[in-house]
Amino acid sequence: MGKLTLTSFVTLDGVMQAPGGPDEDRSGGFEYGGWLAPYADDQMIGFMTEVFDRADAFLLGRRTYDIFAAYWPSHEEPGDPISSGLNSLPKYVASTTLKDPDWARTTVLDGEQLQSEIVRVKDTLPEDRELQVHGSGMLAQYLLARDLVEEINLLVYPVFLGAGRRLFPTGGLPTAFELVAHRMTDSGTSIHTYRPTGRATFATIGE
Repeated sequence: MGKLTLTSFVTLDGVMQAPGGPDEDRSGGFEYGGWLAPYADDQMIGFMTEVFDRADAFLLGRRTYDIFAAYWPSHEEPGDPISSGLNSLPKYVASTTLKDPDWARTTVLDGEQLQSEIVRVKDTLPEDRELQVHGSGMLAQYLLARDLVEEINLLVYPVFLGAGRRLFPTGGLPTAFELVAHRMTDSGTSIHTYRPTGRATFATIGE
């Protein structure tokens, strides 16, 4: 049985929209795309290489899938686990509108049984391998709300935007996590790996 993991790039104010470039995602009038670029150092890339080394399949939302599919098929580098993994491993897309995907090894997960389909895919993976979610904000929120995410890699960048879609919306499930790994990059990016431990608990300090 594999593990479902989520990797997300966020600003200090929790924005995850369009980290990679100005035109990556302008929905909602977002004008700050490409905010990650000044902080993309070798240590960040090294961490992401470690993450992709553990992938056995990918689960993506429609918007992220379209961004990846427009870029990665023409940017594969031999021996690079990121590009080769995305191009060669199975990809599952949660979408009600995508019908005939062109990117090789893509399967569309559509319909009322989305949750059970995701669990079925994860359970077919070998032990210690991962069904990985990257970006995919709406899908990530869907998974978090149903306690399906078993590990989160949260890369927090030292920039504040004040606008844009956020990973953790108002109204999410109160959930406690344990920190299982942490590192910093020279550019100031803080990388945290968390695992959920159950519902959040509440008390008064000193009692």
